[in-house]
Amino acid sequence: MVNNNTVMKSGRCIECGARETDGFSCYELFGFPLVWEHNDSKLYELHFWLVSCYMIQHPSNYTEEGYKHLVNLFIDAYDNNWDTPYILKKNREIVKSIGKITNPIPNEERKRELRLWSMTIEDIYLGGEQNAIKNIKKWKERVRNDLR
Repeated sequence: MVNNNTVMKSGRCIECGARETDGFSCYELFGFPLVWEHNDSKLYELHFWLVSCYMIQHPSNYTEEGYKHLVNLFIDAYDNNWDTPYILKKNREIVKSIGKITNPIPNEERKRELRLWSMTIEDIYLGGEQNAIKNIKKWKERVRNDLR
């Protein structure tokens, strides 16, 4: 299994800049909306966007080719307003032609670089479960704009 734990220094994720909140690391904050999805099928429909936004902000989890694939899939899906089944179909087609997607380097040895994003998982967590749908939609818009 891939280790996607983030590295926090001085209370901030060294990749996305999210602050440690309520004692939770960036990666631990990501677990909350994943749980919330089980309580709301409408929220679960946004699973691709939730995971993509988070993972795009943590490129050390991927090989260079894998990260480019994720970003390009996100941009194509967003710009063309693809529905989730189509996104997943396209992903399966593309993954067949890519070698390794996840970073094989041990987590603690990966090179990480801070990029400040206009919105992170911290914002989703702070907005709470009741605002998760609205905030994830906002997050995908912000990530798309940040990638321009």
